Amino acid sequence: MINNKFNTNRASSGFTLIELVVGIMVFGIAMSLMFTLIAPQALRSIDPIYQLRATELANTLINEIQGKAFDENSNPALGINRCDDDVAVNACSSTLGPEELQRDFWDDVDDYHGLTIDGASLFSGSLYANDYINFNLAITVIYDGNYDAIDQGSVLAQRGAKLISITVTTPNGDDIKFATYRSNY
Repeated sequence: MINNKFNTNRASSGFTLIELVVGIMVFGIAMSLMFTLIAPQALRSIDPIYQLRATELANTLINEIQGKAFDENSNPALGINRCDDDVAVNACSSTLGPEELQRDFWDDVDDYHGLTIDGASLFSGSLYANDYINFNLAITVIYDGNYDAIDQGSVLAQRGAKLISITVTTPNGDDIKFATYRSNY
């Protein structure tokens, strides 16, 4: 009689080379699919942090701007009436932009028109300046008395409000826009 001891145990003793190769290929395909689904999500997970920091930057600048007078020719804190109350005496400025050279001396809303600044220098000297590296801000100010977000230019009847728009560019290149109005009061 022939002993079949080795033949019966051979089938249950392990994997063949073909089975191992097929298993490795299936595992590789599964891992590549998983990586293509997870990797983009990991890269995008920083977006909420950038959005929060952009909001903080814009809010800081909006608070600074809103604290200024409406126009160079009106400052109730200094006893100057609202501009355009009596156009012959006290007309609002027809040009927007800074009248003073240094930002420390800007005293009205439209002085910020055309300002571009990086986030780190907005918080210069602060412990948080490094959190805002590669953020950029651009500010525009327009007359918009009828609140339609269209520049009214020097149309006298539409100079009762200024639209302040701030665009924050995040380090990954996303532009986030913020806007507020400052009324002539």
